[in-house]
Order: sequence, then structure tokens, then C-alpha cells
Amino acid sequence: MKQRPLSPRRLDIAAFIDAQGVLEADSPVADLPRLAESLAPDAAAEQFTPIHWRAEGVLRPQRVGPPQQWLSLAADTQLPFTCQRCLRPVVLPVSTDRDIRFVGDESVAAQLDADMDEDVLVLARAFDLLSLIEDELIMASPIVPRHEECPEAPVMYVADPGVDEEDQALAAAEGGQEGAQASGEPGEARPGKRPNPFAVLAQLKKGPTGGDSGGSGGNIPE
Repeated sequence: MKQRPLSPRRLDIAAFIDAQGVLEADSPVADLPRLAESLAPDAAAEQFTPIHWRAEGVLRPQRVGPPQQWLSLAADTQLPFTCQRCLRPVVLPVSTDRDIRFVGDESVAAQLDADMDEDVLVLARAFDLLSLIEDELIMASPIVPRHEECPEAPVMYVADPGVDEEDQALAAAEGGQEGAQASGEPGEARPGKRPNPFAVLAQLKKGPTGGDSGGSGGNIPE
């Protein structure tokens, strides 16, 4: 009887480990949509390298009881991320090599996961191996991807959101006229410059005729 090929999307993981089976393949990035979402959207098609992965069932004997069921999983590829310095695609290697223990129920998995450094998962009749590979590659991806040397220097500038370009141009033009109007009356506001408050006060004290508006020394008409 011909044996059916194993599906990495619906794998009887207990039977696979007990048989110490081996699965190995190259999967396109499109098969791992969550991983694909984290990659550079403007990357060229040739920058997407197929993901080579290998899974092997391992039985580890114990002094007492049945052997422990483990999965040895390795995957590697090169993927285009967005460089956080120049915002252009940067191709970086991503790989993972993990041994994962499988147990019969959720409570045992939670207890072992809390008490030990091991990765522990629950056995399933239709285990999604590609989803596990995707999780491992996402965790192995660089947090801040960037070129060692960017192909183009990033353009950096600081904009003042409170001043638009027209106002900045007007201020610059008025600043250029300031020297030509430097001989104006004291206290007169010159373009591009705030009036001197002391000069304004002196102008008010002179009054409309230019004389001192104070009462001392003045003639009171009869």
C-alpha cells in the first residue's frame, strides 16, 4: 500500500515523532503571509529567497516511563526588510534552529513551560508545521534592520509645522529690507522686527506736537 505524502499544514505530529520521521522542503515566502507582511513592500521579486526548512521527530528515552517526544526544527533564508536608516530594502539572513518538546495536554504543557526553559507544545492530529516555522522566523527577524552602509545617504531635515513656506519667505524678504529702513523714527516698527517698547513710550510722552506731554514747565492758556 502506497503511503500518503505528509502535509506540513495538517501533520499528525504524534505519529510523525513516534516514527522519527523527517520532512524537508523549500517554501515560498508567500506561504507564510504573516512573515511576508513584515518585509519591505518595494523589494524586487528576486530578493525573496525560498525558505529552506527541515523537521525531524526525535524520541528521547527516560529512566522511567515512555520516551519524550521532541521535534527538531531548522529553517533559514534571506529576506528583504526595510532599512530603518535609509528606508530602502536590505536583504538580511534569518535562521532558526530549535528543539521543541510535545506533550499530551495543555495543562502539562503550561506547567513545563513555566518551570523549565524548554519550548513545550501540545500534540495535535492536524498540526500546522508551516505556521510554527513562520512563528520561529518572525521571532528570529532583526528588530532594527539596516544596511552596514546605505546605498544612498538618507535625506534628513527638520520642518517647523507652525510656519508655512510662504511665511518663511516673507520673513526672509522683510529681513533683507531692514537695513534700508534703519533711519526710521524711534519706536517705529521695522519690518521683520518687533518695536522697542521704551522707544514707543518716549514717542507717546512727546505728544502729538512732538513736545513733552508732562505738566511741568508748560503754559496754561487763560
